[in-house]
Amino acid sequence: MATATAFLTLPGRGGAYRCRLFTLLLAALTLGMAGCASLPAGVQGSPSQALAPAESSPLVALARRASPGPTLTGVRLLPLGTHSLDARLQLIARATQSLDLQYYVLDNDNSGRLLLGRLADAAARGVRVRLLVDDLYSTHTDPLLRAMAALPQVEVRLFNPFAAARDSGLAGRFAASLFDIRRLNHRMHNKLMLADGAWAIAGGRNIADDYFQRGTQHNFIDLDALLTGAVVADLAASFDRYWNSPVVVPIEALSAHADSAQQLRTRFAALSADARSAPLPDLPETDALGHGPIGAEFDNGRPQLIWGPALMLADPPDKLDRDADTAWADSQAFQALMKIWTAREEVVITSPYLIPGPLGISAFEALGQRRVKVTVLTNSLAATDEPLVHTGYARYRPQLLAAGVELYELSPSLSQRHTRLGLFGSSTGRLHAKTAVVDGDKTFIGSMNLDPRSRTQNTELGIFIESRELAAQMQRVIHISRVQNAYRVRLGADGQLQWVAVDDDKEVVHHSEPESSLWQRLQNTLLSGFVPEQLL
Repeated sequence: MATATAFLTLPGRGGAYRCRLFTLLLAALTLGMAGCASLPAGVQGSPSQALAPAESSPLVALARRASPGPTLTGVRLLPLGTHSLDARLQLIARATQSLDLQYYVLDNDNSGRLLLGRLADAAARGVRVRLLVDDLYSTHTDPLLRAMAALPQVEVRLFNPFAAARDSGLAGRFAASLFDIRRLNHRMHNKLMLADGAWAIAGGRNIADDYFQRGTQHNFIDLDALLTGAVVADLAASFDRYWNSPVVVPIEALSAHADSAQQLRTRFAALSADARSAPLPDLPETDALGHGPIGAEFDNGRPQLIWGPALMLADPPDKLDRDADTAWADSQAFQALMKIWTAREEVVITSPYLIPGPLGISAFEALGQRRVKVTVLTNSLAATDEPLVHTGYARYRPQLLAAGVELYELSPSLSQRHTRLGLFGSSTGRLHAKTAVVDGDKTFIGSMNLDPRSRTQNTELGIFIESRELAAQMQRVIHISRVQNAYRVRLGADGQLQWVAVDDDKEVVHHSEPESSLWQRLQNTLLSGFVPEQLL
């Protein structure tokens, strides 16, 4: 048992938890620490609702001046991590009424502490702050969040939290909760920020250094969007549904301490002091779409936005695991992705974790039979932060290619060499964006991957926007990664997989997983049969 566990990696944060549950179950059984730790009754917080947009808010006034009509949504893609972090800081600095944030990961690193420090500054100005964080990766952030919850105007709640062994690390939490695994396997993967009920940021990015080009070892190629207009009210209603859900608990109900409120506030100031005093990251003049930082456009009252009808779809907070076929039909977020399968001409998809399963393969085959061009960009073995998940994807590669899918895998070395989507330096580039473009006029931006966990276990949030101009911009962003930073996967004349890259205008062909070691490939081959696909 211990030998098997040693092969598996402990949780990182880019993925969606997937086979790591399997790892922690093995650890719990090995340690013999299994216990019962269900949520105690009566620990839910008082209900509250999003504040109505106030006429006195500069953000509200800016949104209304920019809007061409009450039924439309304005969108600004944020392909560059540094600009995406700056957009969040700009909204926090300009908010006068409310800030609501919902994240799967909020790390205790420079970016996490910076964001929390700025939220504390906003609360000190009288802004109401509601912060909702999934509890899976809160072990290092828990003391910081607990201290922040003591600030006036701030509430912090945890989604589906661990009720026992909260100070013992993630493996210890699982070991103490083995008989509550079905509940704990249900995670909130949504990413959302709302400011004054008028502006939002949604998409694929969590709050951590490696989502904003500040990581030293790895950085994610990701994408989210700045939004205003009609869809913001729907996003606010979704946030409220989660905030007031029975599976959401105030952090102080789980992390009780004898410290006074003033002691906790002093601790928060000390814990966030380094990020407050550190210089902000340099902002490139423009991103891959030619957009500069949003702050200057806010200042001059003319934000560059693309307007169109938008549809927000979010899973309910009490979504549970169920039969895969039923979950496919019931998942509201995945109903948005069903637009892909009804495409008439072309589909372009990015998904860092791609496990289509039999249903997905059938859908791709149906697209091929209708002569719909399908292009998919995902991670290579060398780029992924979830090596075991790659085994679930790899078994479907021949079927995807046979269905006519143009398949591309991100290359870490090529992403280091090209800088249009971020300055990676010596760090590794990894794909994390979850996007789609359908028929050149519908753009999807969201949190869900094309995999079993997103379909049946995690809650997800996604937005479809109808606009040819926006679709063209998204195509440009994906094209950069696909052409400059990725291998094209194909079948050779002998029927074996090949990975093709263009280097200095020369075609370079690899006959095994490129940039990966023999040990990586052997390890994945040996372990691929031990993890059920539904956990990937």
